[in-house]
Amino acid sequence: MKVNCSSSRLLSAIVLTTLLLSACGTQSANNEIAPTQQPTADPAPIETIQPSPTTDPSAELVSGLTGLPVSKDSLPRPLAVMINNAPAARPQSGVSEADILYEILAEGGITRLIGIFQSHTGVVKIGPIRSIRPYLLDIGESYGGVTVHAGGSPAAYAILQKEKKADMDEIGRAGAYFWRDKARKAPHNLYSNAAKLREGAEKLGFAKSVKVPGYLFNNPNYIPTGGVQAAEFSVNFLLKSYKIDYKYDTQHQTYQRYVNGKPHLDLNNDKPVEAANVMVMGADHKVLDDVGRIQVDVELGGEALLFQRGQVTKGRWSREPDDVIRFVKEDGKEALMYPGITHILVVPNAPSFSSHVVYGGVDSAT
Repeated sequence: MKVNCSSSRLLSAIVLTTLLLSACGTQSANNEIAPTQQPTADPAPIETIQPSPTTDPSAELVSGLTGLPVSKDSLPRPLAVMINNAPAARPQSGVSEADILYEILAEGGITRLIGIFQSHTGVVKIGPIRSIRPYLLDIGESYGGVTVHAGGSPAAYAILQKEKKADMDEIGRAGAYFWRDKARKAPHNLYSNAAKLREGAEKLGFAKSVKVPGYLFNNPNYIPTGGVQAAEFSVNFLLKSYKIDYKYDTQHQTYQRYVNGKPHLDLNNDKPVEAANVMVMGADHKVLDDVGRIQVDVELGGEALLFQRGQVTKGRWSREPDDVIRFVKEDGKEALMYPGITHILVVPNAPSFSSHVVYGGVDSAT
């Protein structure tokens, strides 16, 4: 696919890539520390509209994260799990059963996945599990989730210790609720499951019931209008080993995810990792130190694209205090999601947001 970028954009890209790649290969125990004490400008308001009900509310319970019917006992407090996405960690386990799946840069040009698990309570294996950063913690907490991780940056631990967060750290006091898989080499072999994590959260005294922000959902039979055809699209982060493609499956009405040209499959069940909604959003990235740790602004808002039912809609992402990231259309209204899983990919604004997203054979600015 062809991407049109000006020479100034290319120069900016080279600068950002050089900074982030300076730490490539350094993500190890030397920059993920154990805690010394285990820790137990706002965007403009958005206009919301009432969703078209997908079911009779009196007949069944519906998940606020997926818009799908669930059983009475299937909406516990979410788990926000930091999932390793290094090439050696693929394929991962449990990623097809996350209600919401994020992909976002960590240091060295690698990306991290954040799985928000709520309605699938029987996930038998989740991982490999990796470390936390402040912005990763922020995203997970926006869903009311218990943060699940192994290690973290000094800045992340400072927050955890000061604010007494609900987090489960494998190298802290929650170690009993994780295990190492001998089939893989460390650090790409740490796992847990939904049952163990919920057992641990209860024993650690974390609240079982919290406010979980939900999305607005469309009628699944509604055919969108006004969008641009986008049966497939590509997302490029920084490294060649992190090239993501999505291809629309008309039969299942989902976008199936590909990594480096191959289907992204869940190791648990060999099912494709797919989503009814895929949001790609641009955020400011800043390199913080010589290790390559970065800061990602997941509060300010910015450009975004929403892919649904084989079409793409241009808009912006917005986030109000104590809320999740939402997609706002050009008319200022929050977009309705289709019932199902949602993926959210966070790419740098440099050299431009559009340079990271390609659909229809051109970059998204065309």
